[in-house]
Amino acid sequence: MTNRPAIRRYNRRVITLMLIYAATLMFAVYGFNRHLLSGPFAYLVAILPALPIIGVFAAMGRYLVEETDEYVRMLTVRQTLYATGFALSIATIWGFLEAFDLVGHIESYYIAVLWFAGLGFGNCMNALTKAREA
Repeated sequence: MTNRPAIRRYNRRVITLMLIYAATLMFAVYGFNRHLLSGPFAYLVAILPALPIIGVFAAMGRYLVEETDEYVRMLTVRQTLYATGFALSIATIWGFLEAFDLVGHIESYYIAVLWFAGLGFGNCMNALTKAREA
């Protein structure tokens, strides 16, 4: 499946975006840790690491459009639905626990981390479904 042209393009996009993410995150952490950033520029630098992550979400959408195999596309859609449901469910539960002062605050960008973990969960669910069908 990794030899498919659409997945190769997707992988190139994601690798590029993750390199940009690493660079922007290091730049932001360095600047904020040394108190070099202030004013509107600080807001811009704080947002920079989010942009490649948003790009990964867009790359996934573009992959779904470019994928020509309907079965592979369906598996990917199901995987992203699992990821989305997983991330939103955990975020919602944590939000209520936090609202009632039962747990500490967690930065909201971890929702994206949950989504990426959910992709792994969705992949496992796809594998289990395929195994049952076989």
